[in-house]
Amino acid sequence: MNWSKYIRQVHRWLSIIFTVTVIANFVAMGVGTPPPWVVYSPLPPLFLLLFTGLYMFALPYTAARRSAASIGE
Repeated sequence: MNWSKYIRQVHRWLSIIFTVTVIANFVAMGVGTPPPWVVYSPLPPLFLLLFTGLYMFALPYTAARRSAASIGE
């Protein structure tokens, strides 16, 4: 398995985890005042989603640059 497939799979699982934590956050707010760990629980997956998403966003540009460099050699 190469890195791009691994990062893509991690990104998918992180999006599921993020969605579940956001739903849990709304449910907890509907019940009453949630504890701080529930309020801030979506942040770690969100930051990891940021990094994996930026990596996947940059992949086509870096691949095009690498292929252009290999053609020019």
